[in-house]
Amino acid sequence: MSGGTPVGGGRLMRQRSSQGYASSGDDLEDDACSKDASFSRSSQKKKWTWIEIMENVLWIASAVFIIYYGDLHSNFIFLLWHDDRIRRIPLYLGMVGVGLNVTFFLYTSLLAWRLRKSSEKWDVSSTSALPFVTLLGIVSFCLFSFALWPIWSFLTLPLVFTLFMAGMVVVPYMMLGTSRPRTNELRIE
Repeated sequence: MSGGTPVGGGRLMRQRSSQGYASSGDDLEDDACSKDASFSRSSQKKKWTWIEIMENVLWIASAVFIIYYGDLHSNFIFLLWHDDRIRRIPLYLGMVGVGLNVTFFLYTSLLAWRLRKSSEKWDVSSTSALPFVTLLGIVSFCLFSFALWPIWSFLTLPLVFTLFMAGMVVVPYMMLGTSRPRTNELRIE
């Protein structure tokens, strides 16, 4: 055959004896059975493309614009604390919902990992909490939209969505990944 199957990095891996060609006595390789054992999907770091980086920068810049300019008279933080047009109870309930989402995230990613001492990913080990967190996020979005509707009316939906997306973009850049366990690929037991 071709002398080897190309794998990542320009390396070739040969299979010395293939069960598929045992009847003829030839030492041929079976390209379908060749695989690279040194790479695993969990050990590879995700490389960001320029498009993903630009999308992230756009979400963050849009959120900074919304927070800084607010309603063009005062910034968003000042509006949240001092504007009488905002419906306070839905705003506070939305903040509680976001706080619960952050609490679930921190529990499943940090505390549960430390208590169990396992190397499972948090999104695999605690999938039962994901529907609750999703529902809580949707309810928080609706509460924020209802609370801020008197200020921006129809613009409230894209503004709140932009702030939620900026929050989702910022989460991977936080320093929470430093406490994740190292892979045990070189460990011999």
